[in-house]
Amino acid sequence: MGFLWRTRLRGANEKKITPVISWPESEPESEITIPPEFQCPISIDLMKDPVIISTGITYDRESIETWISSGNKTCPVTNTVLTTFDQIPNHTIRKMIQGWCVEKGSPLIQRIPTPRVPLMPCEVYEIRRKLSSATRRGDFEKCGEIIAKIKKLGDESEKNRKCVNENGVGLVLCDCFEKFSGDEKLTIMLKEILSLLMWMIPIGSEGISKLASASAFHCVAGLLKSTGDTVRQNAAFLMKEILSLDETRVHAFAVENGVAEALVKLIRDSVSSSATNSSLIAIYQMVLQKPEIASEFLEIGLVNLTVEMIVDAENSVCEKALAVLDAICETEKGREEVSKNELVMPLLVKKIPKVSESATRSSMSVILKLCKTENAFAVEEVVRLGAFQKVLLVLQVGYGEETKEKATELLKMMNTQMKLMSDCVDSLKEFKYIKKPF
Repeated sequence: MGFLWRTRLRGANEKKITPVISWPESEPESEITIPPEFQCPISIDLMKDPVIISTGITYDRESIETWISSGNKTCPVTNTVLTTFDQIPNHTIRKMIQGWCVEKGSPLIQRIPTPRVPLMPCEVYEIRRKLSSATRRGDFEKCGEIIAKIKKLGDESEKNRKCVNENGVGLVLCDCFEKFSGDEKLTIMLKEILSLLMWMIPIGSEGISKLASASAFHCVAGLLKSTGDTVRQNAAFLMKEILSLDETRVHAFAVENGVAEALVKLIRDSVSSSATNSSLIAIYQMVLQKPEIASEFLEIGLVNLTVEMIVDAENSVCEKALAVLDAICETEKGREEVSKNELVMPLLVKKIPKVSESATRSSMSVILKLCKTENAFAVEEVVRLGAFQKVLLVLQVGYGEETKEKATELLKMMNTQMKLMSDCVDSLKEFKYIKKPF
């Protein structure tokens, strides 16, 4: 027997839920009318989590939150400006709705469970205070309990996560991570902290600075080399944030802890586009801040891996791969290694201006560096690949000054080469008509 549910609105304040059932034609349709006081004024549907706002009107929590988050500052029914956006659970109406659902006993109406009350800032403050106190005392067991509680609250709703994030828990978690990062027995707890920090972005420079301490950095690097893909992905994201501090000591830690090999392995394993993006950004920051580390990346095959990503990766990954290639070309060894790959120049020309402004700028920057190294041969290849027309197009698009400067420099270089090629052709034509002396 098949069922098809249909809702039918009658009037402005009445809703009927009508099951259309494959009974014999003689039996009439059964209808259940939702009492108007149980309907949300916004959705005109049965309220699952009724709350009262400052004007005294009751709405379903999800509907009124969507209304407020859309930028509205008035009550939908009275059009009165809201003095506060606080929502107070209407337990009376909720119990009445639950009782009505049980009374109807219809498969159309399921009893609405008692909703969990969203986390309040004052509760988050108390959690933060307790976690901070336990961290200072070195009480890892208490810290573990509080971390588990934070995770549970975050799993309950996105609103809880937002409340935790907005009330400074991320900084305390960073402090906790630094405190216990030297204890290998607490790896499970440290992984949980890492996971929680992923939905507390941006953590802030103060929190990242705590993660940049010698012991904390060593721990993040260790997790980056672990076997769990999710843990490695989270560690790569944090590593990217730590390296963004551009501090010499941080990049020295990266060399000491073998971060380069771990990041390249994460890219090769294709864990996720997010993990690849984080790894590429971290590599870019390392090479840019410490150019001598480029040789280590060259030894583990980063150039060929980067070229593969430029060929078939999604735009966000391709953009970052081109930036990494540009950073590698800052060194002489890097330019030599990149020029050995025959796919590089055709790919660079192809990506102008297809991916993004950043990718276009990186592509032209790499071409310029390679052309300055290989002189006329590289410039001739670029011209032959049709770069002249593409770079002209870049100047016509509304790109930034830096991109246009790169385009202008590349055009001048190609123009000079084209003129030399033209003069060479003219000379050959002249030579054809010169008689050879005997």
